This record gives sequence, C-alpha cells and structure tokens, in this order.
Amino acid sequence: MNKTILDLEVKHREELNANYVLLVTTHKSKLPPMLPGQFAQLRVDNEPKVMLRRPISINYVDYDKNEVWFLIQKVGKGTEKLAEVKVGGTINTLFPLGSTFTIPQDTSESLLLVGGGVGVAPLLFLGAVLKKQGFKPAFLLGARTDKDLLQINDFKKFGRVFTTTEDGSEGEKGFVTHHSVFKEETFDKVYTCGPRPMMEAVATLAKEKGFDCEVSLENMMACGIGACLCCVEETTKGNVCTCTEGPVFNTKELLW
Repeated sequence: MNKTILDLEVKHREELNANYVLLVTTHKSKLPPMLPGQFAQLRVDNEPKVMLRRPISINYVDYDKNEVWFLIQKVGKGTEKLAEVKVGGTINTLFPLGSTFTIPQDTSESLLLVGGGVGVAPLLFLGAVLKKQGFKPAFLLGARTDKDLLQINDFKKFGRVFTTTEDGSEGEKGFVTHHSVFKEETFDKVYTCGPRPMMEAVATLAKEKGFDCEVSLENMMACGIGACLCCVEETTKGNVCTCTEGPVFNTKELLW
C-alpha cells in the first residue's frame, strides 16, 4: 500500500476527557485507502523541543465524508502539542503505515476486540470494517474509571460492548481478562491493543482457551519506515521492526 504525505485539516476537535482529544481530519483531495491496524506519523509543529513525528493509530475512516480520525493521548510535549491543534489547523501526516489486522473469511466466526486506554483506538476502525463485511463483533473495553472509557457510543454502532473498570465505576470491576464474557462465551478470534501487560494477559488467556489472537503493539516508533530501529520486537522470525512488520502480529509469532 502506497504511503503519502498530506497536510490534513482538522475538521472537528473534541476533548473526551482531561487526557484524550479526538481530532477528525480531512483533505481537499480524496484520502488514500487505509486498513484497520495501520497508523500514521504526525509531525509536531511549533514545538522546538520535539524533533520527531508521533505515531498515532488510525482510529476511524469515513470515506463518504473523506475523514480520518485520530485519538490523541496527551503524554508528553509532542502529543500535547498535537492535541492543541484547533479546527481549521493542519497536521502534516505520513500515512498509512504498518501491517493490518487479519479479517476472517467466514462471517459466522465469533470475534472479540479487547482494548485498554488509548489502545481502543485502532479497534473502532476494525469494528466498523468487520460489521460492513457481515460480522457481528463484540468489544471488551477496559479502563481505570468510567471517565477513562472512550468512544463507547461509537463502538455500540458496530457491536455489543462490554466494559471493565479497575474501581468498578462502570461495567465489571477488575481487568479485562477478569470479565465474565470469557467464561460465558467462546470466540474464534481475539484482537487486542493496549498496555503491554494487558495484551500479554489477553494473549495468555486466548492461548489457554484455544482462541486465535492478534495484537497491535505500541513499541516506540520514531520514523515509521524501519530506518531508526528503535521499535525492534523479538519474534519467532528474529528481530523485526514493529513499524514495518507490525504493528499487528499474531501472538504465535511473538516470544511472549
């Protein structure tokens, strides 16, 4: 899939909570094809202490409106600056990058999408594509508190939504792997993205139950094209760059 660089215009900006901002961007020309699991490298302007682009998952794509969404978590000077871009402002964007989630052939397969924190971002686009192709995906979204659960109403458009919070303020109390859905239902495939300990726990549970599992890794990716070698992941095939061979991997490929 060809990569392109565009100055995307911010069409809508929404503060989801104190730490997360949703940027809906567009362009005067038709946006390039994108697939679930891919990401973009966003340039940070007007911040002299930030030299590198920031890797951000493609949260959602609306081809009818020519929109691509980015969910920004404010964790440092770079992402804080990106989150400040106002409606009408532009963000220089290199995309689409990386590998994609695998879409099964049989629409009768039972699919569970598990996300934690900003890791829910690529799962919204995945859920939309799965529903469009005839699947009935289910989502399991985890967070510390109810205020940290993101885009719940958007996820509900594409399938059933289960939630967990560490303090019990929404859904079931505990981590995603503690949710009763794993006891009550079986799945052919599980997709997950979020903090690494969460993904490792989901991968272990999936292996125990015999579910196929794909993860979207969140390794530090400075260049996005395999040049800087800072996102290397150890796999059954040797050391690979997460930004080019991933970020999506089947857990059978990972040495977890």
